[in-house]
Amino acid sequence: MGFEAYSTPYDWSRVSAFRTAAAAYPGGSVDLSIGSPVDPVSDGVRKALADSSNARNAYGYPATVGTPELREAMSQWYARNRGVDLAALGATVVPSVGSKEAVALMASMLHLQPGDVVIQPRIAYPTYAIGTQLAGATVKLVDAVENTASWEHIKGVKAIWVNSPNNPSGRMLNAFQLHDIVMAARRIGAVVLSDECYALLAWRGSDDAADAIGLAAHAAPSILDPGVCSGSAEGILALYSLSKQSNMAGYRVAFIAGDKNLVDPMAALRKQIGLIIPGPVQAAMTYALGDDDTVVAQRRKYLSRLMSLVDGLKAFGYDDAAIPDGGLYVWVKALGKDCWDDMDALAELGIVPAPGEFYGDSGYLRFSVTATDEAVNRAAHRLRGA
Repeated sequence: MGFEAYSTPYDWSRVSAFRTAAAAYPGGSVDLSIGSPVDPVSDGVRKALADSSNARNAYGYPATVGTPELREAMSQWYARNRGVDLAALGATVVPSVGSKEAVALMASMLHLQPGDVVIQPRIAYPTYAIGTQLAGATVKLVDAVENTASWEHIKGVKAIWVNSPNNPSGRMLNAFQLHDIVMAARRIGAVVLSDECYALLAWRGSDDAADAIGLAAHAAPSILDPGVCSGSAEGILALYSLSKQSNMAGYRVAFIAGDKNLVDPMAALRKQIGLIIPGPVQAAMTYALGDDDTVVAQRRKYLSRLMSLVDGLKAFGYDDAAIPDGGLYVWVKALGKDCWDDMDALAELGIVPAPGEFYGDSGYLRFSVTATDEAVNRAAHRLRGA
């Protein structure tokens, strides 16, 4: 059976007219819609890439599961920044060609089919639903995944998507909530799929002093934390990406960690269909996973931009604008009748956010801080002066 049909509101062509209108504003547009990083890749990553450009892993076929050095770097990253000993949990890892590929193919790689149900948050990244639909399974939206009573007794549930910190809302679940999700999923024989790509970009209680005591001290809780998963990775898969924390979106570097009995068959399937990170990129990824200093510096940039943007949004009238628990987006309730009214009004100021309809609620908008300091400050200045 091939890919099934899918439907999605995630059509960026619908934003084109607003971008055109915003470009006419004196001084040009500030696009805060798509979360594509703008800061440079670190010199260390670039050197690792260049040094490996004619290595054996470049002119020969690279391993799907990654070089021994990359596998060790992924394990050490989990131990250092997530407090997780993967081997002790019965977990292993496999790199993916960016996290979006892994998200979109996850239901298919789990061999889900018509009649199977996948639970996901109502407010969410659209690719969760697209991936479920591609497999022919059924999407079931819930307001709060941590409310396990809302899905535990639904017939046919095979997987549950968790995204904490959440894109777009920035909401973050605590360890107790994650533990409840894991326990409920195990009771019904379902797999927990935890997208943790913003885990090291958590802001709840964050300040500059926190950076000095290490990234793990203020990261979002992990689904693979021993206290969350009761010391076992059974039925759990976590996804992580270096796109935002290391500005490597174009490198397409991410990985899946979790239950060895689930990851190993996925790795074998990925090998057969060629879902392999190029050899030189594996070397760059290895370096980046060990470079916590660059992540700390990037955190500071994003937090500064969030503070500037929130200040401007509040001045404009978005009273609910606030630093999110985590992630790179400010999620606010529309001032007009829906997000499209606000898209019009903001385009007149040369500002382009993302319509909340793309993420499950047309009554909201998402503003990204994956823009330069100058661009974010320019948007904030326009909002304050409006």
